[in-house]
Amino acid sequence: MGQVALLVVIAFAVMGLRTGQVSGYSMEPSIDSDEVVLIDAVAYRFAAPKRGDIVAFHHARTGQSVYLKRVVGVPGDRIAIERGTVRVNGSPLAEPYVRFPDDRSASSVTVPPNAYYVLGDNRPKSDDSRSWGFVDANDLMGRAMAGVWPFARLGALR
Repeated sequence: MGQVALLVVIAFAVMGLRTGQVSGYSMEPSIDSDEVVLIDAVAYRFAAPKRGDIVAFHHARTGQSVYLKRVVGVPGDRIAIERGTVRVNGSPLAEPYVRFPDDRSASSVTVPPNAYYVLGDNRPKSDDSRSWGFVDANDLMGRAMAGVWPFARLGALR
């Protein structure tokens, strides 16, 4: 059994896949606290993040080493939040993944080149771009792809 586990770890490394354990409730119900997720560490070497992607990134200003959040704004987008409704370039963003909305507002900002505006799916419990601004493209670690532990959460992220 030990050799099989070693081969799985080697396969992940070769394929550019890593795992990360979630700490906190900011991405519920899409990702639970303590859930282990699979991260594609090469996804953004070939294509830019898209609105709706769940990204893994470093954010040194917050003191936490790795964050998972959903991209709602890409370079050039104008983002405003009005009583909980996210507007992208003036239009409301459809967000079926948000089960726990809040009614906070945020001033309109334009996402600069090589940056992203990210929010947690559980808006009342999320520390995100509303608080600390944009995520630089150089800080992205990859795209969160799937839950791998516990087995009850195995599969594509919601």
